[in-house]
Amino acid sequence: MYHSKLDHFPKDFLWGSASAAYQIEGAWNEDGKGPSVWDKFTKIPGKTFKGTNGDVAVDHYHRYKEDVSLMAEMGLKAYRFSVSWSRIYPSGKGKLNEAGIQFYEDLIDELRKHGIEPIITLYHWDLPQALQDEYGGWESRDIIKDFDNYCITLFERFKNKVKYWVTLNEQNIFIRLGYEEASHPPGVSDRKRMYEANHIANLANAKVIQSFRGIIPDGKIGPSFAYGPAYAYSSNPEDVLAAENAEEFNNHWWLDVYCWGEYPKVAWKHLEQRGLAPTIEQGDMELLKATKPDFMGVNYYQTATLTASPLDEVFGEAKENHDGKKGNFVESGDAGLFKRKRNKSLETTNWDWEIDPVGLRIGLRRITSRYGLPVLVTENGLGEFDKLEENEKIHDDYRIDFIRKHVEQLQAAITDGVDLLGYCTWSFTDLLSWLNGYQKRYGFVYINRNETEEKDMKRMKKKSFYWYKNVIKSNGEEL
Repeated sequence: MYHSKLDHFPKDFLWGSASAAYQIEGAWNEDGKGPSVWDKFTKIPGKTFKGTNGDVAVDHYHRYKEDVSLMAEMGLKAYRFSVSWSRIYPSGKGKLNEAGIQFYEDLIDELRKHGIEPIITLYHWDLPQALQDEYGGWESRDIIKDFDNYCITLFERFKNKVKYWVTLNEQNIFIRLGYEEASHPPGVSDRKRMYEANHIANLANAKVIQSFRGIIPDGKIGPSFAYGPAYAYSSNPEDVLAAENAEEFNNHWWLDVYCWGEYPKVAWKHLEQRGLAPTIEQGDMELLKATKPDFMGVNYYQTATLTASPLDEVFGEAKENHDGKKGNFVESGDAGLFKRKRNKSLETTNWDWEIDPVGLRIGLRRITSRYGLPVLVTENGLGEFDKLEENEKIHDDYRIDFIRKHVEQLQAAITDGVDLLGYCTWSFTDLLSWLNGYQKRYGFVYINRNETEEKDMKRMKKKSFYWYKNVIKSNGEEL
């Protein structure tokens, strides 16, 4: 669809940026904070790039005022950040840690003082280790009550200060990588356990939304989903069917539950025939159906291009690219359903992620047409090698180009009819990129540290900082 004239971005559009507690805060054992599963997992040899962890990260815990001051200088309209559950309840439940919750209240107050809308992510992967040890974390229904209690604590404390809330960040990622691929905590490789844990996470998400309604009736809440729209590799109907399979199993499996309280029928039958479908107890589906979100959060990085896969296909072991050396792509998939192919029409990043701005528009339109919900882009950004040059200059024109092309597609999507609330880039400052260390930089603000040296962690504005500042000032008119 081409437009002769594009709609303007809404006047109240939330031009924002985002982060996650474990990736920026540091202070992993300060002021009463308990350990999370990531505090333990990153200490296992060989799990992360050069053994990096978030013990210190980029020291946002001690430097949040400086970071917020930079956000204000940029003119940021919104800042999405996550709360560390084990800062609030060191053991996941029981006694509240007042020092932990006070940190977030101070951060919220600092943001509001500068006119920046706080967007809280309730869970961004850092489960309290105590709950993993006690009952297996997301594999136990006990977590539904404990997660709900933790969230209610935050709702009650910040109900007059925070309007926008994100429940679970990328449930499809932390469940799949944690319980099928064993590359994230708790390091399990068992598809049956993955689907069981995922169902429990769905129930926890729904229960929290239900509680939210009674505490912050005028607020907005929704999950954040890592959406990679599926494309057919060719016009061959078999490839088109493979793409339909991928959309069903990789996207609708989560989105249909969030929005309709139902599992897609084709996927359910396939899993049931193979003994992989999750256990449904009395009241489960009623809870899921009763709690439609106010918006859908979308984390968008790339699309997936699929071809048909025979039932007897055997896939080689996929090699994750954690060092930024191109060429690690290995075909993967699900035998009998689909096989992922490299899309030759698209360039890739140094981490082998395909760059597809139009895919963002496609994804936003699919969500709009299927679910009729407003959308908040909760993450989108480029991880790359940034070079610190003389006079503290960082010329990241490639990041400007990447974000510009995605923002252009946002405007086209709005013109198409998408109800878009805002756009949060990933990320504001550089941070720990989970398994990829510190060399994979996403921020508008360069942090002076690397994998082996914390250095002084000085904050330095990149070229993209000034570019995005102008985008915000012009409300997207000047790209």
